[in-house]
Amino acid sequence: MQDSYDVVVVGAGNAALCAALSAREAGASVLVLERAPRGEHGGNTAFTAGAMRFAYRGVADIAELVPDLTEEDRTRTDFGTYTEEQFYDDLCRVTEYRADPDLADTLVGRSFDTLKWMRSKGVRFTPIYGRQAFQVDGRFTFWGGLTLETVGGGPGLVEALGKAADEAGIETAYRARALSLVLDDRSVTGVTVRLTDGVREIGAGAVVLASGGFEANAEMRTRYLGPGYDLAKVRGTQYNTGDGITMALEAGAMPWGHWSGAHAVGWDRNAPDFGDLAVGDGFQKHSYPFGIMVNARGERFVDEGADFRNYTYAKYGHVILAQPGQFAWQVFDSRTAHLLRDEYRIKQVTKVAAPTLEELARKMEGVNAGAFLDTVREYNKAVDQDTPFDPNVKDGRRTRGLSVDKTNWANVLDEPPYEAYQVTCGVTFTFGGVRITPGGAVLDTDGEAIPGLYACGELVGGIFYFNYPGGSGLTNGSVFGRIAGTSAAAAGRRSG
Repeated sequence: MQDSYDVVVVGAGNAALCAALSAREAGASVLVLERAPRGEHGGNTAFTAGAMRFAYRGVADIAELVPDLTEEDRTRTDFGTYTEEQFYDDLCRVTEYRADPDLADTLVGRSFDTLKWMRSKGVRFTPIYGRQAFQVDGRFTFWGGLTLETVGGGPGLVEALGKAADEAGIETAYRARALSLVLDDRSVTGVTVRLTDGVREIGAGAVVLASGGFEANAEMRTRYLGPGYDLAKVRGTQYNTGDGITMALEAGAMPWGHWSGAHAVGWDRNAPDFGDLAVGDGFQKHSYPFGIMVNARGERFVDEGADFRNYTYAKYGHVILAQPGQFAWQVFDSRTAHLLRDEYRIKQVTKVAAPTLEELARKMEGVNAGAFLDTVREYNKAVDQDTPFDPNVKDGRRTRGLSVDKTNWANVLDEPPYEAYQVTCGVTFTFGGVRITPGGAVLDTDGEAIPGLYACGELVGGIFYFNYPGGSGLTNGSVFGRIAGTSAAAAGRRSG
């Protein structure tokens, strides 16, 4: 390891590696600092399924990213289109129109080009059959603006970007925890880092912070997200404890975004406290639109069919955490069991099954059985059975007259056997962080760029509020990682 580099990147997930690759592509010498040991590296990226949202005009654009797309795939699949306008509208709608318009415009406008750039770095993509397109009458139709994922999921993405970084001559240090930024007046000139053999200072022409949010820090979760969040599970890495955000704030960065908000999903009730790389994202349970969810009182508490799961799953974990005992049960019958995603079939799952609803109710730990049976009876009576059920569209098959109506995909629960899955809240990443320009520069509390400091990924605030469109997190990291790396390289080489 040298004493100084043009660019030092803190973190080794998707955003960090995209920043490192773009900085190296611009001619900078680059060091990546990864707090985790090798094998546990990659941040939250390693725990994702690798889905990436991007704007595309049709199958020709899909084929640019998936050049081995077969003629059979084209014939049996309606990929549709997902325009920049649709992406921008979805992002603004689910964030309740609080997303920074300049950052949102950059994210959307650079999404397709960034995925093509990633493809040039060895990242491979594949259609998300089964999870984002159901086969109806022999044809798949993609829905919800989400079409492709990286081959090998999140681990495959980390592996591909890591291989590209090695081939580009980028140096990576593992078990290297960045502790603070080195300042000269108000300019960032390096990083103080704890290595296995002690603490040292590494000089840098520019630093890119890409070390994630504070979701793995129980104290910060409770302080910012609110009471009860110390009891939430963490979907991903144990190493995202807010270090990058803290370092930036100590250097004068402006806190920005939704500090009391987070990407929080339904997660297996008995999953470990932190993510398990062997299971990956298998603890998530996202097929709730095709069943009902009940709490300990045996009552439904949310509209399971309010929208495609892409637009609701990242906020429903918060709703589940607010229920008595911080849990819920998702209930299905055999009519829709075949639609359940693969994550429902993992070995490490909290599941009960029974031939009757009465027996199922007795097995659902912590639930008022009598109230649950009353809830199902009322729900079944309220279902509009004249509207056809179609899982590929918002079908309008709903209930009427309930205190909490289900507005799409409502089916009577009356075909045994029955299945129920217990879930709690799993936090993926936090929404609050530091403020950046569209060029990735970190702004101070006076609104001025801090010389030599850039940021990308989950520690950036101002993009996601309340919720997010599925697959936009990885795309956000890639787009702004690439931008931040290029900007940092220009500043780092000038200072060198």
